[in-house]
Amino acid sequence: MDIRTISPQNRQQINDFIKSRWFSTEMVVRGEIVDMTVLEGFVVYENETIIGLVTYRIKNNECEIMSLDSLKENQGIGTALVNKVIEVATIEKCTKIKVITTNDNINAMRFYQKRGFDMVRIYHNALDISRKLKPSIPILGNFNIPLKHEIEFELNLFK
Repeated sequence: MDIRTISPQNRQQINDFIKSRWFSTEMVVRGEIVDMTVLEGFVVYENETIIGLVTYRIKNNECEIMSLDSLKENQGIGTALVNKVIEVATIEKCTKIKVITTNDNINAMRFYQKRGFDMVRIYHNALDISRKLKPSIPILGNFNIPLKHEIEFELNLFK
């Protein structure tokens, strides 16, 4: 698997990939607009085409995964990318890794829990606030589930 760090050389390609997957390079999480064009991360290539991407940020000894995309499911791409973030977070002496997903993202909830992340918080009706900052957030999400809540997962690194 060809995993590379996000760098100035591949940043534009990554920004284009983010736009194609997220419809914007801005993400709203817990009422904050996050500029995804400046986040750290790792990218998986197949023949110079992006097939996977993880972005993250580190603040106050906590690492937060901001996005995780895999274009080929069940091939270990997502797991490999999360493991790279765990490596970095451990080197940076982070105490935990956090990730937030929405209530419709059943696949993400399953994915993170299978990898040791624990559901720790629900931000009830958080998408109402997010839509004020980013009106393009849809009302319905995956499986036509109303997009309402943010759910936070954590992986404690030092138990």
